[in-house]
Amino acid sequence: MSTRILVVDDEEDLCEILQFNLEGEGFEVDVAYSAEEAMKKELKAYQVILLDVMMGKISGFNFARMIRQEMKLTVPIIFLTAKDGENNTLTGFSLGADDYISKPFSVREVIARVKAVILRTRTIAGHDGRKLQYREFELDDDSKQLIINKKVIDLTKKEFEILYLLMDNPSRVFSREDMMHRIWTDEVVVMELTVDVHVARLRKKLGKYGRYLRSRPGYGYYLEHE
Repeated sequence: MSTRILVVDDEEDLCEILQFNLEGEGFEVDVAYSAEEAMKKELKAYQVILLDVMMGKISGFNFARMIRQEMKLTVPIIFLTAKDGENNTLTGFSLGADDYISKPFSVREVIARVKAVILRTRTIAGHDGRKLQYREFELDDDSKQLIINKKVIDLTKKEFEILYLLMDNPSRVFSREDMMHRIWTDEVVVMELTVDVHVARLRKKLGKYGRYLRSRPGYGYYLEHE
């Protein structure tokens, strides 16, 4: 199945450039020059939406809000915008964006970001069907089970995704913000405390093995080196 991407931007030349280059990478690309035009498409059919922030009647931020809150879609969104600054970036992420690219940008950067988001969302959604091993842990993506020394540990969906993310990236430190954007893609607003609560519950379920799930003050969470 081909990966479908929707580019939503009122700059026609930019849309043409992105479409040409993304199709050159093997993606199937559709274009819309406004949020209103994009709304006429079957949005859930796309694996990524590249969305300009500053458009006509419906801005990219408002359109993203509609996608997440009204349409209840979890399709990954990457904002493309000339508006930089921390506040705008945080606004984008608070609306459920998966990435945020400031204009001007290189096409190579966009392609790399698109591929990273697709890989990340497929992994977190459990589309690769792998079994991950870490110390005594075996995480089975097909059965959605954690097995420790032949004992099945029941995890919630978010707990499973947290552990999957950490086991798939051993020793890498993930900030709370990063975990929010990778795992809580179906939520509109998530507080960092939510991450802490889920990690605390996960540690409790892991029992004595919970010590492997470490925190680095001021940075985030990671799995202890083997």
